[in-house]
Amino acid sequence: MAYLLEGENLHKSFGGLKAISAVDFHLQSGEILGLIGPNGSGKTTLFNLIAGVYRPDSGSIRLDGVDITGAGCASVCRMGIARTFQVTRPFPLLTVLENVKLGRAYGRSPAANLAQAEREADDVLKFIGLSSKKSIPAGRLGLIDRKRLELGKALATRPKLLLLDEIMAGLNPTEISAATDLVKQVRDSGISIVVIEHMMRAILGVSHRVMVLSGGVKIAEGSAQDVVCDKRVIEAYLGLDKDAHN
Repeated sequence: MAYLLEGENLHKSFGGLKAISAVDFHLQSGEILGLIGPNGSGKTTLFNLIAGVYRPDSGSIRLDGVDITGAGCASVCRMGIARTFQVTRPFPLLTVLENVKLGRAYGRSPAANLAQAEREADDVLKFIGLSSKKSIPAGRLGLIDRKRLELGKALATRPKLLLLDEIMAGLNPTEISAATDLVKQVRDSGISIVVIEHMMRAILGVSHRVMVLSGGVKIAEGSAQDVVCDKRVIEAYLGLDKDAHN
């Protein structure tokens, strides 16, 4: 089977710390893959490898069958991978619209001129529900709207694959429900997604499959329901000694 995204035998160390060790993964077109694990498990490092921030020490990453291993952030973005960050960093003095317009200068098929960039940025704002706030400086937005803007900047690059890093962190239950619906709308628009989340409710709500990292190693993969019942996952999160329960 041809996969949209595939990683094979990935390794990444920082000095004596093995951040990622022998990790394999794949993502089908139209799929949402949840990526979970305790703090320090290697989730962000894996995102950085996919996005071109880091080059793996060994192993390969392919997008639509093309090797993108260590291609660099700008090249990876042009190939169709966009990323959001847990800590949002909009340009605070620029308007919401101007922040999204900047995204049209990057990624696949950048806008040919400013007029086209503005039209397409308006479309993105309608999609994420920020049209009414497009003239507001981004620094004045509340958390949920900053999260929406972070997503909008990524969508403006016209990605085929979106990496979402804890887009629901810090949100209340009502906001989490709205964010979950928005992520599903992104998927329904034809964009595949890998999402890092700590909240199981969110992962269960959006993911087709879930992959679990612990200590830089993949310890489980499967449906969300199967993964949360996996003894290895429970031990990784709760620090249980399985021998004590035999």
